[in-house]
Amino acid sequence: MLTAFAQAFRTPDLRKKLLFTLGVIALFRLGSQLPTPGVDTQAINTCLEPALDEGGIYGLINLFSGGALLQLAVFALGIMPYITASIIIQLLVVVIPRLETLKKEGQAGTAKLTQYTRYLTIALAILQSTALIAIARQPGRLLQGCDLPLIHDVGAFGIITMVSIMTAGTAVIMWLGELITDRGVGNGMSVLIFTQIAATFPQQLWQIKVVEGWFVFIVVCGAGLVLVAAVVFVEQAQRRIPVQYAKRMIGRRMYGGTSTYIPLKVNQAGIIPVIFASSLLYLPALATQIGDPTSQWAIWIQKYFTRGDHPIYMLTFFVLIVFFAFFYVAITFNPTELADNMKKYGGFIPGIRAGRPTEEYLDYVLNRITTAGAIYLGVIALIPMVAIGVLGSSATQQFPFGGASILIIVGVGLDTVKQIQSQLQQRNYEGFLR
Repeated sequence: MLTAFAQAFRTPDLRKKLLFTLGVIALFRLGSQLPTPGVDTQAINTCLEPALDEGGIYGLINLFSGGALLQLAVFALGIMPYITASIIIQLLVVVIPRLETLKKEGQAGTAKLTQYTRYLTIALAILQSTALIAIARQPGRLLQGCDLPLIHDVGAFGIITMVSIMTAGTAVIMWLGELITDRGVGNGMSVLIFTQIAATFPQQLWQIKVVEGWFVFIVVCGAGLVLVAAVVFVEQAQRRIPVQYAKRMIGRRMYGGTSTYIPLKVNQAGIIPVIFASSLLYLPALATQIGDPTSQWAIWIQKYFTRGDHPIYMLTFFVLIVFFAFFYVAITFNPTELADNMKKYGGFIPGIRAGRPTEEYLDYVLNRITTAGAIYLGVIALIPMVAIGVLGSSATQQFPFGGASILIIVGVGLDTVKQIQSQLQQRNYEGFLR
């Protein structure tokens, strides 16, 4: 494998792509550490560690920003506005006929949908940055237990400047992601998400070592390697439904007569259900920060829905993940359309009649696979919460091996390695992994 990496860097154009990707990642991390003008960095550094030691919601909202959100950096919003906008547009495609028509128009329609996603990303960035700054201006709201002012008294013009800078930071992140996709290696947005999550791993692991000692540190690393192997196995697993196409005479040529298969992944929904469930569970905590934190309902939410190790929080999180897994698969995979297309082109599943029986069979198989995939997602997402309860929140700011972090890191890593492998095969017909 090391020889293959060396070979990749010896290939001039591939080396250029890899170095360009690494350069963009370095620039991205610089923006994630650069504070927004008007922010009191000394006060944030004083209050940040105690807030993260509380576990629960703070580790969750800080995960996808690589530590930039609670530091109020230029790239504080990270890639989340773009992810949210992409999910919203993807859901609207199913609901709005005009957007569904654009999706079917090919490259031109996809470009139009991408443009709509960019506009919605900027709108969400303005909304989120305004809410973030408004909460940060009130001591004790963004970082509970901290009475220090996190933002200097900069006036209305200063607030507008901070909102503009954070929104511009989101636009720059979108641009950097598209640059990686066009001129680098891998999917740009996925690589940036990978970078944000991986950037927090060394600190999290070292925190476990400092608090619990070397033995627990080695056990956690060993369990993490086993978990990564299990996630890779499940992410690569798929149910292959055989499909045969009958021979057809078109003009003087014979077409068809081939055999193929429909690959149905065990985790058909990917990381989307975890993101949906995390975002939905964050709303009650956000409402308590905006409203009166001393009210009875706010105290109840803070007791049951802000600490990740609470059983009610964990059960709700698991149920939401299972629900969104079925929901997302239902709107992205259409057995009726697939069965109609197979019947149109003379395809059939051996032993299953074309048309309605094929649709019912695909729906039956998909429900069984989605059940296993949803339970798998729920269990993986609960691992860091269980670890916080076992090891103690002070020892695990956010348990690194598990949840959305390990799913994204493994998924993006596999996709990037496959892309490098394909590019190497195009040049010298040798695989990246021997």
